[in-house]
Amino acid sequence: MATKYAFLFPGQGAQVPGMIKDLCEAYPEARKVVDDVTAITGVDMPKLLWETEKEVLSRSDNSQLAITTASLAVMKVLESKGITPSAAMGFSLGEFPALYAAGVLSYEDVIKVVRARGLIMQAVCEKIAAANEGHAPGMTAVLGLAPEAVKEVCAGIKDAYPANMNSSVQTVVSGTFDALTEVEAKAKEAGARRAIRLAVAGPYHSPLMQEAAVEFEKAIADVTFNNPKITMFSNVTGALATDGAEIKKNAVLHLTNPVLWTTEESVLAETMKADGLEWKLIEPGVGNVLAGLWAKTEYNETWTCTSVNSAESAANC
Repeated sequence: MATKYAFLFPGQGAQVPGMIKDLCEAYPEARKVVDDVTAITGVDMPKLLWETEKEVLSRSDNSQLAITTASLAVMKVLESKGITPSAAMGFSLGEFPALYAAGVLSYEDVIKVVRARGLIMQAVCEKIAAANEGHAPGMTAVLGLAPEAVKEVCAGIKDAYPANMNSSVQTVVSGTFDALTEVEAKAKEAGARRAIRLAVAGPYHSPLMQEAAVEFEKAIADVTFNNPKITMFSNVTGALATDGAEIKKNAVLHLTNPVLWTTEESVLAETMKADGLEWKLIEPGVGNVLAGLWAKTEYNETWTCTSVNSAESAANC
């Protein structure tokens, strides 16, 4: 029976100093991506990926480009092994390498778009911090509470918004520094097991990013978004994405609307089940967050998700 692959691309927060260095040493295809991104953006990617401290790497203008570079590098290595996706989706930022995988954006355009997105979002995050006595906005993962309970917690707190629907017991909240501090306390009072501030530089996927959405819309005005060539899913709708023009509009809405990841997972599972062929899921890039989320779903009994983020994991494909 033929095997089909679904690629699930990780988002911001997955970055780590030294990421994909061993992969680039083992595979020329991966190193070429790093060099390509350097040439296209003017950013010294070897230095950013392998010599930058965690705090600096976590900035939106750095982490978004770094994570996308890692995902593209892994994808090129997989391609050299004959592994290409028949379906793609990405978590938050990960939706952009998914757009490349699906043929919606060209190789050069996805790099340029992600670079512009990171710069715009970082500038807005710094503006929000300046308006809040220098306290940076961000995101907090609430563990052990149902999404509806997290929404109730946020309802009474100014500038707090449920942003990432990760699972039935994990919701990420975006907000200002003070709002998240209040969310973390009230979530624990409501019975949350933990409330963890994430290593990201802004309140993504919330109305606080409206200014960034306006600027990003201008930045991609002349960029061509093609219709997907493979099955693809949208964070904004949680459903299949089939039209390039709609995907372009959603790329802007993406900044201010929640990530409907649990919905995407279920639609992907339904699609694979209806297909009737053997499927394998791969998380290409950095870390194993998405493989971990998938492992906690009922779908993991039928299909497992493997993270490919190093020379060793690539060799095992």
